[in-house]
Amino acid sequence: MSKNNHSMMQRDLAVLWHPCTQMKDHETLPLIPIKKGDGIYLYDYDGNRYMDAISSWWVNAFGHNNPVISKAVKDQVDQLEHVILAGFSHEPVIELSEQLVAITPPGLNRVFYADNGSSGIEVALKMSFHYWLNTGKPQKTRFITLKNSYHGETLGSLAVGDVSLFKDTYAPLIQDVITVASPDCYLRPDGMSWEEHSRNMFAHMEEALARHAGEVCAVIVEPLIQCAGNMRMYHPVYLRLLREACDRHGVHLIADEIAVGFGRSGTMFACEQANISPDFLCLSKALTGGYLPMCAVLTHEHIYQAFYDDYASLRGFLHSHSYTGNPLACAAALATLSIFKNDNVIEKNKVLAQKMSNATRHFSDHPHIAEVRQTGMILAIEMVKNKQTKEPFPWQERRGQLVFEYALRNGILLRPAGNVVYFLPPYIITPEQIDELARVTYAGIDLATR
Repeated sequence: MSKNNHSMMQRDLAVLWHPCTQMKDHETLPLIPIKKGDGIYLYDYDGNRYMDAISSWWVNAFGHNNPVISKAVKDQVDQLEHVILAGFSHEPVIELSEQLVAITPPGLNRVFYADNGSSGIEVALKMSFHYWLNTGKPQKTRFITLKNSYHGETLGSLAVGDVSLFKDTYAPLIQDVITVASPDCYLRPDGMSWEEHSRNMFAHMEEALARHAGEVCAVIVEPLIQCAGNMRMYHPVYLRLLREACDRHGVHLIADEIAVGFGRSGTMFACEQANISPDFLCLSKALTGGYLPMCAVLTHEHIYQAFYDDYASLRGFLHSHSYTGNPLACAAALATLSIFKNDNVIEKNKVLAQKMSNATRHFSDHPHIAEVRQTGMILAIEMVKNKQTKEPFPWQERRGQLVFEYALRNGILLRPAGNVVYFLPPYIITPEQIDELARVTYAGIDLATR
């Protein structure tokens, strides 16, 4: 059987159920089978290529088929593909843990591994709850989260999120949480700065902590950018205020940097911009450069010590995944960290981020674009029905889907979040490719908002 787009699509649709997809859409929108990737591009079976402007769901930091990461994984597979991490260890996981402790905010010196971001959030939630149980405060069982937040789609991580599209269906299955107004700066009054708005919005969090601290394990936030919540952004001052308040009220702070870690926010980790250390730091996505699933949850020594006891005490953290600390994923992560170290990535990204800003500066003049916002290597464009009132297009009109389809026809992979189009490209994108991305995106938005 010949392998082309049509034949591969037919084979796929006969057996697969795709994530985050209404499969009926593929009756009219062709599925695109990818044969290979190279650099910033993906290639289908008919020879078409697509600029991967979203890093394949935000994971592919240094391009497809990256020679450094590919070699590391190939070398590792000939040495050790996997070993149970309970009672055993291996060099890649030891070295990776040492490096993560060295580069993350101060005090995060214990590393626990999971298989993916949602699983890592589950680890942090369970560790926080279990810590308070082990230290004689069993009444602390609840979590505080921000409105419009997203932390994954397993039941625990879904509970602490607030994107109704993902959460509402499963409401009977998930725990009740305390939801606080977001510092989302898109909603700030005219003329107010990001910092002032974020400071003002912190009053809601302070009130919730003052009222509920005795029953709360932790506050969980996505530092600086609520990615799945339409790429809404806020000022680092909110994180500084939150760290201080959590300390005052005796509540843990969980920083979900699964999407924004590893240079995406403009610094290696978003928490650096507020000069804080969370109690738990969750890292995934770009950790392995987009090669293999892995999540690392970092925490402090005093939290680790609350579980350290004789077996008979039953105070241990008995959470596990079969592929915890997989050597191949560790090798990919180590190679990814070596690129950051050797290629001056953070500084180079500042130039690319400025280029993205310059290339989209004129977007703000479009009659149906309410805002172009940016934090580091994430840039978001909010399409609206009414620019003056920020009235959104009805979600049923799927304006973002129209942009997606136009971009695909013009060789670019975008995946808008509702009415928000965003750029989240691999860090190897060139200035010329940014110009092409901006040109196609503007034309797609212009077509989609008519």
